Amino acid sequence: MKIQSIVKEYPAIGRAGVTRAVDGPSLDIEPGELFFLLGPSGCGKTTLLRMIAGFIDPTAGSIYFNGRDVTHTPPNKRNTGMVFQSYALWPHMTVAQNVGFGLDVRKVSGQEKARRIAEALEQVQMTGYEGRKPTQLSGGQQQRVALARALVVRPDVLLLDEPLSNLDAKLRLELRSQIRQVCKDSGLTTVYVTHDQKEALSMADRVAIMREGRVCQIGTPRELYRRPNSRFVAAFLGEADFLQATVAEVGGGVLRLQTPGGPLVADTGAATGGTPPTTGQAVTVCVRPECWRVVGADAPGSLRAKLLSTTYLGEIAQYVLELDSGQRVHAAVLNPALTPAHNPGDSVGMAVEPRDVIVLDGHETA
Repeated sequence: MKIQSIVKEYPAIGRAGVTRAVDGPSLDIEPGELFFLLGPSGCGKTTLLRMIAGFIDPTAGSIYFNGRDVTHTPPNKRNTGMVFQSYALWPHMTVAQNVGFGLDVRKVSGQEKARRIAEALEQVQMTGYEGRKPTQLSGGQQQRVALARALVVRPDVLLLDEPLSNLDAKLRLELRSQIRQVCKDSGLTTVYVTHDQKEALSMADRVAIMREGRVCQIGTPRELYRRPNSRFVAAFLGEADFLQATVAEVGGGVLRLQTPGGPLVADTGAATGGTPPTTGQAVTVCVRPECWRVVGADAPGSLRAKLLSTTYLGEIAQYVLELDSGQRVHAAVLNPALTPAHNPGDSVGMAVEPRDVIVLDGHETA
């Protein structure tokens, strides 16, 4: 599937001109790929999904399925399957009737219809529920039926609009792996909209991070988390500490950085702003909480800090610390039983491996 410079404009409210809900992103989504659109509310991801489905007509740009231009093709002619946040099941129909609705529209009947309904329900582990009404099902079961209804028509593209947001945390975890397995086993090209970072990181082949109608960065979950190209992407994908720094020296495969709290060393490849920074350049340093190591106050190469508070959670301990510069940082220590205990008020050192120091453009503030 290919999306080229797609735009959606609406009349501006209360003033002249227009508002761009989607501002020209281009995407190449591979066959069989589970592709996520991720971003905060209002970033344009659902509008983009609905243009792919055909529910919204683009202002400009093009959409292609398997090389076929479907930009202005009606939804019922695109052969897409859609799973909504609200399930959208017919309450007066049985599970089998709901799942078979798209087949009725396509004039599939008889044994072929029954076989495909049974096959779709088996894919989502809902065999045996054919005669129940949606009101007799749990939220998770209703969402499985909605997924089966989308799968039964054998779509060219499967579209999911925040399908797990109405479910409790435990059920969301269960359905994440199930939805991914169904999509991969079926070889479906899938576009999935969410604002849940963990959902995207745990399920996606690739993710597009959106902001204000534009795509900020595209990559695998690991690429985006480990090497964000901006402060916005780094902060949106998880917790992060940001320190202002100056490049003191470049050479030997490392960047030697000076922060108000002390020196840090980063791998040269940790710079994500495009061109490698030069000596004297101002940059922003990003460190994930799990990358900090809490060490002795006089440990070589560490930043001096004072421990302000500790939250012990069994498998992890969360620390809030204050550097000598006055800036607060957060550390997450896995299996804290293996490290010395620290108490509020203790002076400690904060160390980090050069590979875990992300160097961003120094001019970006948010």
